[in-house]
Amino acid sequence: MNAWAVPGYTESLELGSGASGRVVLAVHEETGVPVAVKYLSESLRTRPGFVHDFRAEARLLGGLGSPHVAGLYEYVESPDGAAIVMELVDGVPLRTLLRREGPLAPEAALVVLKGSLLGLADAHRVGVVHRDYKPENVLVAPDGSSKLVDFGIAVDAGTSAGVAGTPSYMAPEQWTGAPASPAADVYAATATFFECLTGHKPYAGDNLAELALRHVDAPVPAEETPEAVRELVRRGLAKDPAERPVQAEAFVSELEAIAGTAYGPDWEERGRGRLAALVALLPLLLPSARTGPRSTADTARTVLSRTPDPGPAHPWLPGRPGLIVSAAAVLIGALLTYGLPYDPGTAAQRAARALATTSAGTGAEPAASASPPPSPASPSATPSASDGASPSPTPSAPDPAATGTGAPPASATPPGGEETAAPGATATVATPTATTAAPPAGPAVKNVAVSAFRQTGPTTATATLGVTTDGPGPVSITVSWFTGNAAGQPGTPDGASQTFERSGATQYTLTVDHTFQTLGCYWTVQATTTPAAADGGASQELLTRRCDLR
Repeated sequence: MNAWAVPGYTESLELGSGASGRVVLAVHEETGVPVAVKYLSESLRTRPGFVHDFRAEARLLGGLGSPHVAGLYEYVESPDGAAIVMELVDGVPLRTLLRREGPLAPEAALVVLKGSLLGLADAHRVGVVHRDYKPENVLVAPDGSSKLVDFGIAVDAGTSAGVAGTPSYMAPEQWTGAPASPAADVYAATATFFECLTGHKPYAGDNLAELALRHVDAPVPAEETPEAVRELVRRGLAKDPAERPVQAEAFVSELEAIAGTAYGPDWEERGRGRLAALVALLPLLLPSARTGPRSTADTARTVLSRTPDPGPAHPWLPGRPGLIVSAAAVLIGALLTYGLPYDPGTAAQRAARALATTSAGTGAEPAASASPPPSPASPSATPSASDGASPSPTPSAPDPAATGTGAPPASATPPGGEETAAPGATATVATPTATTAAPPAGPAVKNVAVSAFRQTGPTTATATLGVTTDGPGPVSITVSWFTGNAAGQPGTPDGASQTFERSGATQYTLTVDHTFQTLGCYWTVQATTTPAAADGGASQELLTRRCDLR
């Protein structure tokens, strides 16, 4: 095992391990705050692509702060290792509850679904699609609340990142490599909801091809669920993503209306109480109840600096200035590589063709995720990690994705996961030596274009942007929005700009949605890059429907 340890922490117990790394329980020495530290495995650390993906997970989650998503503290990288320091969630994986206690009462299942949808909604709000929602990635706390973890293969909405996910929870369009969308997360959350109610997954298959065809073609088995929630199941598991709620937030409203009508105004309180009672039956699986021998770590470390927490939400924020030490991109072993748009009429044929040459997995739950080697997923994931592993981060190799560094809280799901996953952290660096590799030089940006900009609702619009560079080096794409009442002028800024990090190619296409806060007659989208394009960027203006009198 690699002796390198994150400076400033005292480790006490290994929570789990797997092919992608290990997760340990540790204490921040300055404050005494317990954390979970996820280490990238030694074998993957020497492969730049996996380090790049591990780091990208941190960037992606750097801008995501949500009470329903397990938080992250920092990302630490040195020539001797890479690690993500996360909030230690004192909870039990939903998978463990289902395995130990069987199906949940409807109110309890609805509470889990609502909490997960709220976490997904916060991610969708900043343009992130989880892509690997499943029971392993939901942690239930002793008070019955839950948190979503493992954003290891998450990507920006609209990204065409190939086929990835866990087969039993993958939406039909995921099997064909369609661009990532919030509707796929809604599907996975509903599949998990179905499993909470019935004790089994919505579809089974002897191999990946059969499982794919069932997700694409088989009727939604809503009749197996209580009558009161069947419409929720039908909506969430609709084959066509256009027939599902387009955002998790919208699905929450439907859930609350149905639950209140069917189970009364106190349904949520009863459901949370039931979940708390189930967690109370498994006290030894909580991280707070686990102890172990303290490990010895290398003490010859150089910590570059510390910065205090700028906000009141966290009494401690162990930040260290970051230096990115490699930028190699890697394909994470896609199960399928068809990047085809979803079409309900032909999806089954495409999935069948794509899977015809794919070796079948063993058992009813084939391991077909397009993540790197079996990630040390959540505590209840594999028989070896068993239910004893408490919630901590899962060292899996995420897809490169967006957002900068920041430091919201983050989570944990110990390695040894049943399927695939991984939470994230913020990009910082601690180096035990005086030398580090220089960051890769950025490419020259040849062209920035807004190929489409259209109004999608009274206050919403979507824009498609294209960027062409002369090399695969990293490039930052910043999208800004403006509103005003005069044509030909940008107007005033509307909301915060969004920045997306890209590398590994010379052409990038992004589709970005925006909800306008000020309803001027003219809306403008503007795209700029770092390094800057020769023409400074691109913008496009549209006349809104409220002011268009034609």
